[in-house]
Amino acid sequence: MDKFTALEPTRLYASGRASRPSTVSRSIGKLPVDLHFLVLSHLPIPDIPAYARASKATADLSRNDKVWERRWNDLGITRHALDDTLDDLESKQKAKARSRSPPTIPVDSLDDEFGEFTSAPGVPSVPSLSAAFTSFADAPPGKDTFRLRYMRAHSILRKCLHPLLQPPHAILSALTPLIGSSPLSQARSLRLLTFFLSPLIQPVRNWDILLAALKAAIDRFDASLLTAFDSADSRGDEVMMKEAAHASWQVWPGVGDWEMGKVWAEKREILYEQGRWNPLANFTNENTLDFTPMDEFMASVIHALEEYGTRAVLVFPPAAGVLIGFAERIANEVVGEYIAPLLTRAREISNALYLTAVAASFRESWRIVDVLTTVSSDFSGEGKNKAEDVVNSDILTVWAYRFMMFESHMDEYLDEEIESLKQAFEVVCKEWDRSTLALASHGASIQGQQNRFLNAQNPALMKRTVLASFTDMLLLPVTIVPRTVGAGVVAVGGAVGGAVGAVGTGMVQGIAMLNPQRWVGGAGSVDSAKAYASYGSAEGEGAIFEIGAYEDQEEGGEGLNDTIPPSSARDTASITSTSAATTSLTSHTSSTPEPPATSVSTTKQKLVPAEKLDLLLSLDVALQLIHADRDALKRLETFASYPGWYGTRVRETIEEAFCEMLGVLSNRHLERGFGIATERMNSYKPAEHEETTNVAPLLQFFELVHVGDTIQSMVQVFFDKALAPYIDKTDFLNMVVREKKRFENTLDDCVAAGLNAGTQVLMNQVEHIILTLTKPREYYPPEDAPQELGPTKGCTEAIRCLDRHCKLLKGSTSKEVLEVFYQEVGIRLLAILQKHIKRQIISLNGGFQVIADLNAYYSFIVSLKVASVTADFSHLKMLGHVFVVEEAKDLAQIVRDVTRYGGAYRPEDIYEFIQRRADWKKIEKTVDKTMYNLSFKEDCVVC
Repeated sequence: MDKFTALEPTRLYASGRASRPSTVSRSIGKLPVDLHFLVLSHLPIPDIPAYARASKATADLSRNDKVWERRWNDLGITRHALDDTLDDLESKQKAKARSRSPPTIPVDSLDDEFGEFTSAPGVPSVPSLSAAFTSFADAPPGKDTFRLRYMRAHSILRKCLHPLLQPPHAILSALTPLIGSSPLSQARSLRLLTFFLSPLIQPVRNWDILLAALKAAIDRFDASLLTAFDSADSRGDEVMMKEAAHASWQVWPGVGDWEMGKVWAEKREILYEQGRWNPLANFTNENTLDFTPMDEFMASVIHALEEYGTRAVLVFPPAAGVLIGFAERIANEVVGEYIAPLLTRAREISNALYLTAVAASFRESWRIVDVLTTVSSDFSGEGKNKAEDVVNSDILTVWAYRFMMFESHMDEYLDEEIESLKQAFEVVCKEWDRSTLALASHGASIQGQQNRFLNAQNPALMKRTVLASFTDMLLLPVTIVPRTVGAGVVAVGGAVGGAVGAVGTGMVQGIAMLNPQRWVGGAGSVDSAKAYASYGSAEGEGAIFEIGAYEDQEEGGEGLNDTIPPSSARDTASITSTSAATTSLTSHTSSTPEPPATSVSTTKQKLVPAEKLDLLLSLDVALQLIHADRDALKRLETFASYPGWYGTRVRETIEEAFCEMLGVLSNRHLERGFGIATERMNSYKPAEHEETTNVAPLLQFFELVHVGDTIQSMVQVFFDKALAPYIDKTDFLNMVVREKKRFENTLDDCVAAGLNAGTQVLMNQVEHIILTLTKPREYYPPEDAPQELGPTKGCTEAIRCLDRHCKLLKGSTSKEVLEVFYQEVGIRLLAILQKHIKRQIISLNGGFQVIADLNAYYSFIVSLKVASVTADFSHLKMLGHVFVVEEAKDLAQIVRDVTRYGGAYRPEDIYEFIQRRADWKKIEKTVDKTMYNLSFKEDCVVC
């Protein structure tokens, strides 16, 4: 135990009191240190020694580097890159001292030399200035402190103060040996002296008198620079101009306009040539716009900007902003003065012309930004934003407020854009209503030219052709700046003409609005109300598309390929609803019979010339609405880069224009057309029509579904091309995203309600076929009749009707809707067949006929590929066996076997079917006894 030494206790943690920093601020006297720092930061330099002598604490505080950091920053040497200027002043002073004095051994430190400032002639004595420095402990060797930096600068600059006591006209001459003879060197030295004598530093007692003398000398210096600049400008000497301009910029105090840049801009001839141009020359004799004169005007402005702007970039400092100021004056005093009467006149003529003039004028004026970006390499990134500000804030004036900024016109323009768009939409819708009413009033005397998707082997391919053509239309150029506006069709050449020719060659006929000439004109170039009312021209009779041999449609295809926006899933719950509430619509029909069109289907059946519900929707109308909206969007896109609050308003107006188009297309066209079609289908009575295979209203409704699906795909393409760059498509709260979703939901609901009514119409037709084509003794043939194991005529025709209409729906709706439609058809067909069987009297031979029909129905249902319905028809097919079993006991055993039909039929249900056997009265007792083990004669007593 002796070799073990006891451990001494050690403190693992410092005491809480020792580790906790002091929260009490240190004070000097009764004032805290922070207040002393604040006093020192504003104290004139000559008063610092007196403050330092107050106490040891104040002396220590006076040499704190934090105090001298503020003084150094006030000199602005680092901020304005004047280090080289200070070095040049020091080198000149040393060279002058060596030339005047013999070499001596320096015995005074820098602090002492600074203290000799009191002996400078003409400068009031500073009591013990060296105490401000030499009384403090020197900084650590080799450490460059803010105090040492300021001491050096103070020592150098105070030697330049003596010439400021000379008369004003002699100051520059007296300063020249100290600051050099170069204009730029003199300017930078004068600027540094200005900072030195500023109120922030106050290096000497009479700093204000010296500063006034210095400013007077700077004014004389700047005047001489301006004279030299004008002389060099007249000679075209850009080198001398640049030297004078940069020197003048150095001594500019930064308050007010820079005189040299202002004088140079005022001498440019472009500012005084407004009389050369006539803004009203942009209007033709027909009161349309032709901006050829404005092109010439802008060419002159652009040429002046390029010529003078290039010189401004080479001569003036970039920070001076001379080019921006010059461009701003051109925008206000030249371009603005030119545009104001132009907009006034356009407003007087028509709103459509006014909208075009505003967008075109802004587009033309925007060329100034491109010129500024081109002539100055400084205008990139943030610099380009500066250039854009010239146009954004100052270029156009209001037509009614001649000298105001363009922003004051934006509210009126944006409101007018929306109102004009609403008027264009109203004209399109009223013209369509008028046209459909005219067709209805003429009855069958007018042969409609409505082309059909159902007449083609591949409706999906037709849709892709429409969408491909529509996409090409959207990509065609839009003329914002009109050349000959109001002529109806804009003549295009070169690349544009080639594009038009390529798009319009044998691809799309019969759809007037897919004529490329309608899409390459100026946006809003003519009165939109008249332009969009002329859609009814018969620009092509016959088929919509000429695309050669169609591809065979895949069995499970639903229409568009992956490159085309798919239709959204319809509301499947609405399809099975038995009550499809429709809005109150006009009682007028909007269609007329047209001659039977030959279908390219396998049955080669002709469409029944009944009421043409497919005339209730029109791709032309949808394209007109999109076209009108596209014109407005193209004009609004001219202002899309507008900054600030008006930029936000422009983007909101773009969204509002698209939403307005969706609302009109949904409420005034799609919803109305589908509503009338649904109402007409509900009133259809199969018994009143001789045709059995075709249900005319349903076929025409399927055509409506194809048209509606194509319209939705066009809207999706238009949304992706025109709106996606301006909104976040993932923002479900965005107005456009919500309105687009509402549009899709409206179409889904319309299709779902129509399919519900259409399903009922189809099944009524099928039931009518079965009832009318089934002979009275179809399932109870004579004993000597030959046995035919094929399906009956009623079965065959019913299946043909179902198969035709189910296939026509492919490619016009989504898989989900198609599956629900098939399922509903199967369920209702099952009920019809069960009801039909219970109506018959079936013999043993007729039982084989029932099985043949059920097998045919089962094969059809299998082709629909709906598993749940297929199982039900499989059980129904097995149920047919009860009509061919001869032995009553065997029949009773089949009835009692509840597992035989997978639980689809109870014994009581099967019992109802076997009651339709022709021999039921003979086998009833045996079946009852076998099923229930009873005899009515033995077990039942009638009292």
